[in-house]
Parts: sequence; C-alpha cells; structure tokens
Amino acid sequence: MDYGHELVFGTFLTPAVETPDRVIALAQLTEQVGLDLVTFQDHPYQPRLMDAWTLLSVVAAQTSRVKVSTNVANLPLRHPVVVARSVATLDLITGGRVELGLGAGGFLDAVAANGGPRLTTGQSITALEEAIAIMREVWTPGGGGIRLAGKHYTVAGAKRGPAPAHDVSIWVGAYKPRMLALTGRLADGWLPSSGYAGPDQLAAMNKIIDEAAVEAGRDPSAVRRLYNVSGRFSGRGGFLQGSEELWIDQLTELTLGEGISTYILASDDPDDIRRFAEVAAGVREAVSVARSGGPVTTAPVPAAGFGVVPTPPPAVRRSAVQLLDESARPTGPVPDPSRTYTPYQLQSGQHLIDVHDHLRAELDQVRDLVEQVAAGTLGVGAARSHINTMTMRQNNWTLGTYCESYCRLVTTHHSLEDASLFPHLRRADPALVPVVDRLQEEHKIIHDVLEGVDKALVALVDGSGDIDGLRAAVDLLDDTLLSHLSYEERELVEPLARLGVL
Repeated sequence: MDYGHELVFGTFLTPAVETPDRVIALAQLTEQVGLDLVTFQDHPYQPRLMDAWTLLSVVAAQTSRVKVSTNVANLPLRHPVVVARSVATLDLITGGRVELGLGAGGFLDAVAANGGPRLTTGQSITALEEAIAIMREVWTPGGGGIRLAGKHYTVAGAKRGPAPAHDVSIWVGAYKPRMLALTGRLADGWLPSSGYAGPDQLAAMNKIIDEAAVEAGRDPSAVRRLYNVSGRFSGRGGFLQGSEELWIDQLTELTLGEGISTYILASDDPDDIRRFAEVAAGVREAVSVARSGGPVTTAPVPAAGFGVVPTPPPAVRRSAVQLLDESARPTGPVPDPSRTYTPYQLQSGQHLIDVHDHLRAELDQVRDLVEQVAAGTLGVGAARSHINTMTMRQNNWTLGTYCESYCRLVTTHHSLEDASLFPHLRRADPALVPVVDRLQEEHKIIHDVLEGVDKALVALVDGSGDIDGLRAAVDLLDDTLLSHLSYEERELVEPLARLGVL
C-alpha cells in the first residue's frame, strides 16, 4: 500500500564518543549532499556513545536545513516532561527542525543498572503509552495544569509548554504485536530497522498497525512508515547489496508496495552517504512517475504486438524428478487483441522479467560453483559462502537462523507479490484467481526444493553426502524454479499492463 507521504531520506550515525568531530562532519555532509534528516541512537547507559540530546543540539547549530531526531530516545532514563520540553526548546531554536524517535527502552537491565525503573516488557509499553500522552499535553498551549495519573507516571498540575515551532512527530520503534498496535493507535510514525524487521516482514507488521489505527478511529495513512536500512554498494544482489540502480529499484518497490516513505541509512562511511543521496534522487523520480501514471512518450502498443516477451521454460530437463504438474496449471483470460498499452503500462511486466532474469543469473552462478567444487578448483567451504549470498534463496522463505542477515532481494519481491500484488490482481480480475493461487502454491514447493539444496550442501561439507547429491538437488531446483518463473511471466505480464500495480 502506498500511503502517499512525501519521501524523506536521512542518515543514522554512530555517536562514537572518541570521534566527536567526525560525527558532526558526517552530519554536515548529510546536509551538503541534499539529504533531509540526521538521527542518532540514544543509549544513556552506554559511556562509549555521546549523549544524544547534547549531540543533536550541536548538530542542529552547525547545520541549517536538515531535521534532527533521536533514533530512538530511551524513555525509561528520560522523564517525559523533560523530554517534551527539550524537544520543544530545540525545535523553537531551529525553526521546526526536530522530530522525536521514541522507544520503550529495550535494554531493561542496563536501564535498571543506571538507576532507572526495573520494568517488565509489558510495563515498559504501558509506560510508553502514558509518556506519549504527557508529552502531547506539554506541547499543547492553553488550559490549566496537566493532570494525568498513570501506573508509571503521575503528573499533578504540571504547567504546559513550551509549544514547539511545528507539530513534532513521534516515531515509535516497534516490532512486537503490542508495540505495533500502540504505534497504530498513538504514533505519528513507525521506525523499525531492516536488521530486525526484514522487507519480507513489513507487510504483516504494517497490517497490525493499520488495523489498530482503524480501530482507534484513525486513518492508517496518519502513521508515516520509516525504515532504518543498511547495505553495500557492491555484491551480487540481495537486499541493498549491489549497485545504486538495485537500491533504487528495491526502495521504490518498498515505497509503492509497503508504503515506506522515509529511509534512514545506517552508515558512517562518507562515500555511502554520497551514494545514498544519488539513490534518493532516483527513488523520488521513480515514485513520482509511478504515482502520476508515468509519461507517455511513444504511441501505445497493440496487444497483438505486446512488446514484453515472457521467457520460455528450458527445453531440456536436468532432473528425473518433476514436482510441478505443468499440465494442471490454470491460465488467465485471453488478451483482447484490439487493446493497446502505453510504454509506461508495459514497464510493470518488463520489471517482473528483469527481476526473474537476475534470479536466473544467480542460478547459473550456483551451478558454476558446484562444478568448480566437483573439479576441485574451489573449496567446499568457499562455495557455501558464495551460495549463502545468492538472492535466489530468498523467495519469501526463512531457511534457518543464518539466513536472517543476508540477501533479501527476492524475499522482498515475492513478499510484496503475496501481500500486495496478488490480492490486487484477485480483486481487479476474478478470472486471475486460479492463476494467482497456483503461483502461491508453487512458492511453497520451491521453498522445499531450496531447503533440499541447502541440506545437500551441508551433507557435502560434513562428509555425509557427496557431489552427486548436491548436483541432483541443484538440477531439481533448476527445473522447478525456471519453470515457475516462466509460468508467472506468461500469465502476468499482460494483466500487469492492463490492471496496473498498487
């Protein structure tokens, strides 16, 4: 779902106490390259990190345009009345350049060790809800004293003010259902990190936020969706593991599919920050084109000469095992031969093929690595390291704990299909329902095949298997995945042009 918010891009810098000048210089660089926001983590119990509010004040004084925010403020060691007045004061000084990332305080033992309250997880969430109410009262001018009696904070006649220069947003860092529901009810934004909430998890989390917002009488679009991201401008694919163009593609897809509208780069590398600014420009352009319907620069293309050609399945099978009954695959409606399509409409189908082509290339790389192992030119351990970076292992499946931290390109693609594209196609054209249902069923089958490849590789490494077993597993993957990709392209490239994407 695209919530329609203006796109914002920023940095998440490490407030290392040993290099304060460098931290400030990186914040200034954030502004110089055209990004919008500088954020810092807030861990008052950690002496190797600078105090967040002091640092934010200095950064705000040495910049002129970027907004500043905690990412996120540690509530248990910062009383809500004091936080509210600190935020309002800095917002007044900077002319409205302060937002508030706020958390319940995840490191509860460290909080208690530094004199804070020893709360359970549930108690800390209740305290956060009370604190948000208090802060908003402090920022609300007029009326009498603030009187709120809570389980963790009691305010008995506190004076209001100062009011900030603008309506400060409260962005909550949340991952678990109760915190996500709180975010939907009360927050102005949701601020997770990709390391803890991968792209494939966003749809389910967004759903909890949306449902809580509706139940509270709010429009879900009132909650901005932010995302702390990290990655590399190198590699062979995966979530934010590759060229600027790959980053642009993936962040555009998350914006249009999951409604993310603020991306905050966790990096202290000046070159990363400069390149992220280029990514920001590319994403803004791509999203603008998608939201506007895109420019038509050439004549429409008739259906008879569709212009986007699905990739046929391989002519020769590699495995004797056949998991997909291709004869039982349903087909969608026959395209109207008189219908025309604009070049922009054709882009959606071509994008699907481009993503699949990347998966095909990764599969070729896996096969090549297997043959290198067989020839004795590459160590088995090195081969496994390479294979663990292949994005084709990520089609919306979890393959074990070691999968959590690496490439998620195809996980993102298929998660967005399942959460957004497929429901859209079902609603837009009921004749596509059998096709979409079959595609989702095949996702599960390919999941099992990928697990088989991983088990065969583990067996090869520990000596319980051999290279022939791994070859057989990869042959089965080759047949199954390539057949699936071709079927999906055959059935969806025309509906994508005709019905569009969300």
